[in-house]
Amino acid sequence: MASSVYLETSVISYYTARPSRDIVTAARQTLTQEWWEDARQRFDLYVSVLVVEEAKAGGAEAAQRRLAAISGLPILEINDAAEELGKRLMGEGAIPSAEDALHISLATVHGMDFLLTWNFRHINNVEMKARIRTVIEAVGFECPVICSPEELGGVEL
Repeated sequence: MASSVYLETSVISYYTARPSRDIVTAARQTLTQEWWEDARQRFDLYVSVLVVEEAKAGGAEAAQRRLAAISGLPILEINDAAEELGKRLMGEGAIPSAEDALHISLATVHGMDFLLTWNFRHINNVEMKARIRTVIEAVGFECPVICSPEELGGVEL
């Protein structure tokens, strides 16, 4: 059985965006595109209702590319457990953003093995991950591994 991966919206955005002139962003875009092609054979990929809504935002052409990329992927629904955990993550100071807290809680309550993101500010950094894990484990859930496409690996730039 393949590992399950929750795709946070930043991954979809990097995958579908026009090439950036910024060298770091361009490298992440390339890595994400290569990871995406490899990942379909190696992992079970999931998005959520929140990812779909965020993918719709912005310019029509970019939104269309994002929605096309996730078309056909299973969509995790927001439920009471995810909403409660999201509120707890925010209430205990683990995450400052309601949307980011909901991404984490959706991946958690739906039992995802990995949460894939390029959001290093609020989700994928050492300090935040420690706080996130503490809150999640305190309520009896197992925290998904939070990582970037580069960390999940399988491709080289």
